[in-house]
Amino acid sequence: MRCFAFLAAVMTTAYATPLAAQLGSRPADEWALTLESGRRMEALEIEEVVAQIGLRPGQLVADVGAGTGIFSVPLARAVSPGGRVLSVEVDRGFLPLIGAKARLAGLQNITPVLGQFGDPRLPRADVDFAFVHDVLHHIDQRQSYIRALASYIKPGGSIVVVDYDMNVPGVPHSNQPEMLISPDQVAGWMRAAGLEMTREVGMFPDKFFVIYTKRP
Repeated sequence: MRCFAFLAAVMTTAYATPLAAQLGSRPADEWALTLESGRRMEALEIEEVVAQIGLRPGQLVADVGAGTGIFSVPLARAVSPGGRVLSVEVDRGFLPLIGAKARLAGLQNITPVLGQFGDPRLPRADVDFAFVHDVLHHIDQRQSYIRALASYIKPGGSIVVVDYDMNVPGVPHSNQPEMLISPDQVAGWMRAAGLEMTREVGMFPDKFFVIYTKRP
Protein backbone atom coordinates (compact mmCIF):
# COMPACT_ATOMS: atom_id res chain seq x y z
CA MET A 1 0.00 0.00 0.00
CA ARG A 2 1.01 3.56 -0.60
CA CYS A 3 0.79 4.31 3.11
CA PHE A 4 3.41 1.74 4.18
CA ALA A 5 6.02 4.42 3.63
CA PHE A 6 4.07 6.91 5.68
CA LEU A 7 3.92 4.58 8.67
CA ALA A 8 7.38 3.04 8.70
CA ALA A 9 8.57 5.23 11.57
CA VAL A 10 6.00 3.66 13.86
CA MET A 11 8.23 0.66 14.35
CA THR A 12 10.62 2.58 16.57
CA THR A 13 8.12 4.62 18.58
CA ALA A 14 5.56 4.10 21.29
CA TYR A 15 3.03 3.51 18.52
CA ALA A 16 4.23 -0.09 18.09
CA THR A 17 0.85 -1.84 17.74
CA PRO A 18 -0.68 -4.62 15.63
CA LEU A 19 -1.08 -2.01 12.88
CA ALA A 20 2.64 -1.42 12.86
CA ALA A 21 3.56 -5.09 12.92
CA GLN A 22 2.58 -5.58 9.28
CA LEU A 23 5.04 -2.97 8.06
CA GLY A 24 8.20 -4.92 8.72
CA SER A 25 11.49 -3.08 8.33
CA ARG A 26 11.89 -2.82 4.59
CA PRO A 27 13.85 0.24 3.41
CA ALA A 28 12.29 2.88 1.17
CA ASP A 29 13.87 1.63 -2.05
CA GLU A 30 12.33 -1.81 -1.53
CA TRP A 31 8.91 -0.37 -0.77
CA ALA A 32 9.17 1.70 -3.94
CA LEU A 33 9.09 -1.47 -6.04
CA THR A 34 5.80 -2.47 -4.43
CA LEU A 35 4.27 1.00 -4.51
CA GLU A 36 4.94 1.44 -8.23
CA SER A 37 4.12 -2.03 -9.55
CA GLY A 38 2.31 -1.91 -12.88
CA ARG A 39 -0.99 -3.51 -11.83
CA ARG A 40 -1.23 -1.37 -8.71
CA MET A 41 -0.57 1.85 -10.62
CA GLU A 42 -3.33 1.05 -13.11
CA ALA A 43 -5.85 0.33 -10.35
CA LEU A 44 -5.21 3.68 -8.66
CA GLU A 45 -6.65 5.66 -11.60
CA ILE A 46 -4.29 8.48 -10.64
CA GLU A 47 -5.10 11.05 -13.30
CA GLU A 48 -8.87 10.66 -12.89
CA VAL A 49 -8.67 10.92 -9.09
CA VAL A 50 -6.67 14.14 -9.34
CA ALA A 51 -9.04 15.53 -11.96
CA GLN A 52 -12.03 14.89 -9.69
CA ILE A 53 -10.59 17.02 -6.87
CA GLY A 54 -11.03 20.21 -8.88
CA LEU A 55 -7.66 21.84 -8.26
CA ARG A 56 -6.78 25.23 -9.72
CA PRO A 57 -3.49 26.93 -10.57
CA GLY A 58 -1.94 28.72 -7.61
CA GLN A 59 -3.32 26.44 -4.90
CA LEU A 60 -1.35 24.78 -2.09
CA VAL A 61 -1.79 21.02 -1.70
CA ALA A 62 -0.48 18.65 0.98
CA ASP A 63 0.02 15.09 -0.26
CA VAL A 64 -0.14 13.23 3.05
CA GLY A 65 1.65 9.89 3.04
CA ALA A 66 3.12 10.63 -0.37
CA GLY A 67 5.22 7.46 -0.66
CA THR A 68 7.39 7.85 -3.76
CA GLY A 69 5.36 10.83 -4.99
CA ILE A 70 3.16 9.06 -7.52
CA PHE A 71 0.27 11.42 -6.76
CA SER A 72 2.49 14.42 -6.00
CA VAL A 73 3.49 14.82 -9.64
CA PRO A 74 -0.03 15.09 -11.13
CA LEU A 75 -1.14 17.20 -8.15
CA ALA A 76 1.75 19.59 -8.83
CA ARG A 77 0.85 19.82 -12.50
CA ALA A 78 -2.78 20.55 -11.61
CA VAL A 79 -1.85 23.58 -9.45
CA SER A 80 0.70 24.97 -11.90
CA PRO A 81 1.51 27.72 -12.49
CA GLY A 82 1.93 29.33 -9.11
CA GLY A 83 0.83 26.44 -6.90
CA ARG A 84 2.83 24.08 -4.74
CA VAL A 85 2.63 20.54 -3.36
CA LEU A 86 3.96 19.61 0.08
CA SER A 87 4.75 15.89 -0.08
CA VAL A 88 4.63 14.54 3.47
CA GLU A 89 6.42 11.38 4.60
CA VAL A 90 7.58 10.14 7.99
CA ASP A 91 10.19 7.85 6.45
CA ARG A 92 13.16 10.07 5.60
CA GLY A 93 14.25 7.57 2.95
CA PHE A 94 11.35 8.54 0.72
CA LEU A 95 12.16 12.24 0.57
CA PRO A 96 14.99 11.93 -2.01
CA LEU A 97 12.77 9.60 -4.08
CA ILE A 98 10.06 12.26 -4.15
CA GLY A 99 12.63 14.89 -5.12
CA ALA A 100 13.98 12.69 -7.91
CA LYS A 101 10.50 12.06 -9.28
CA ALA A 102 9.82 15.80 -9.33
CA ARG A 103 13.06 16.49 -11.21
CA LEU A 104 12.35 13.71 -13.70
CA ALA A 105 8.96 15.31 -14.37
CA GLY A 106 10.58 18.73 -14.77
CA LEU A 107 8.66 20.16 -11.80
CA GLN A 108 9.99 22.66 -9.30
CA ASN A 109 6.85 23.07 -7.20
CA ILE A 110 7.07 19.90 -5.07
CA THR A 111 8.55 20.22 -1.58
CA PRO A 112 9.30 17.00 0.37
CA VAL A 113 8.31 17.38 4.03
CA LEU A 114 9.44 15.14 6.89
CA GLY A 115 6.36 14.72 9.06
CA GLN A 116 5.69 12.93 12.31
CA PHE A 117 3.31 10.04 12.87
CA GLY A 118 0.88 12.16 14.88
CA ASP A 119 1.36 15.43 13.00
CA PRO A 120 2.24 16.16 9.35
CA ARG A 121 4.40 19.10 10.50
CA LEU A 122 3.55 21.17 7.45
CA PRO A 123 5.57 24.37 7.05
CA ARG A 124 2.45 26.40 6.20
CA ALA A 125 -1.04 26.73 7.65
CA ASP A 126 -2.82 27.99 4.51
CA VAL A 127 -3.32 24.68 2.72
CA ASP A 128 -6.13 24.60 0.14
CA PHE A 129 -6.36 20.81 -0.11
CA ALA A 130 -4.88 17.96 1.91
CA PHE A 131 -4.92 14.71 -0.06
CA VAL A 132 -5.05 11.55 2.07
CA HIS A 133 -5.07 8.48 -0.17
CA ASP A 134 -5.05 4.95 1.27
CA VAL A 135 -3.47 6.23 4.49
CA LEU A 136 -6.09 6.96 7.13
CA HIS A 137 -7.00 3.35 7.91
CA HIS A 138 -3.39 2.66 8.89
CA ILE A 139 -3.26 5.43 11.50
CA ASP A 140 -3.94 4.46 15.12
CA GLN A 141 -5.07 7.81 16.54
CA ARG A 142 -7.18 8.81 13.54
CA GLN A 143 -9.31 11.51 15.10
CA SER A 144 -6.36 13.30 16.70
CA TYR A 145 -4.40 13.07 13.45
CA ILE A 146 -7.27 14.63 11.51
CA ARG A 147 -7.45 17.39 14.10
CA ALA A 148 -3.73 18.06 13.68
CA LEU A 149 -4.02 18.03 9.89
CA ALA A 150 -7.01 20.37 9.98
CA SER A 151 -4.95 22.96 11.83
CA TYR A 152 -2.94 23.48 8.62
CA ILE A 153 -6.02 23.87 6.40
CA LYS A 154 -7.20 27.40 5.72
CA PRO A 155 -10.88 28.31 6.24
CA GLY A 156 -12.75 27.09 3.19
CA GLY A 157 -9.95 24.62 2.43
CA SER A 158 -10.54 20.88 2.20
CA ILE A 159 -9.32 17.44 3.15
CA VAL A 160 -9.74 14.76 0.47
CA VAL A 161 -9.95 11.16 1.69
CA VAL A 162 -9.82 8.10 -0.55
CA ASP A 163 -9.84 4.88 1.46
CA TYR A 164 -11.28 1.39 1.73
CA ASP A 165 -14.86 1.11 2.98
CA MET A 166 -15.28 -1.43 5.76
CA ASN A 167 -18.91 -1.92 4.69
CA VAL A 168 -17.82 -3.61 1.45
CA PRO A 169 -17.27 -7.37 1.87
CA GLY A 170 -13.78 -8.59 1.11
CA VAL A 171 -11.93 -5.28 1.28
CA PRO A 172 -8.23 -5.47 2.21
CA HIS A 173 -7.55 -6.05 5.92
CA SER A 174 -10.96 -7.67 6.48
CA ASN A 175 -9.22 -10.05 8.90
CA GLN A 176 -7.86 -7.09 10.88
CA PRO A 177 -10.90 -5.16 12.14
CA GLU A 178 -8.71 -2.56 13.83
CA MET A 179 -7.63 -1.46 10.34
CA LEU A 180 -11.13 -0.99 8.95
CA ILE A 181 -12.89 2.37 8.73
CA SER A 182 -16.21 3.56 7.37
CA PRO A 183 -17.34 6.77 5.67
CA ASP A 184 -19.56 7.53 8.67
CA GLN A 185 -16.63 7.25 11.06
CA VAL A 186 -14.51 9.56 8.95
CA ALA A 187 -17.37 12.07 8.67
CA GLY A 188 -17.61 12.11 12.47
CA TRP A 189 -13.89 12.69 12.92
CA MET A 190 -14.04 15.47 10.36
CA ARG A 191 -16.97 17.18 12.07
CA ALA A 192 -15.06 17.10 15.36
CA ALA A 193 -12.19 18.87 13.59
CA GLY A 194 -14.46 21.53 12.09
CA LEU A 195 -15.01 20.11 8.60
CA GLU A 196 -18.18 19.03 6.79
CA MET A 197 -18.63 16.78 3.80
CA THR A 198 -19.12 18.85 0.66
CA ARG A 199 -18.74 16.28 -2.12
CA GLU A 200 -18.69 12.54 -2.65
CA VAL A 201 -17.18 10.99 -5.78
CA GLY A 202 -18.34 7.56 -6.90
CA MET A 203 -15.32 6.01 -8.60
CA PHE A 204 -14.42 2.77 -6.85
CA PRO A 205 -16.48 -0.27 -5.83
CA ASP A 206 -14.52 -0.84 -2.62
CA LYS A 207 -13.39 2.66 -1.64
CA PHE A 208 -15.02 5.90 -0.62
CA PHE A 209 -13.78 9.19 -2.13
CA VAL A 210 -15.04 12.15 -0.12
CA ILE A 211 -14.12 15.83 0.19
CA TYR A 212 -14.56 17.59 3.53
CA THR A 213 -14.38 21.39 3.79
CA LYS A 214 -13.26 23.46 6.78
CA ARG A 215 -15.87 25.84 8.06
CA PRO A 216 -14.92 29.55 7.77
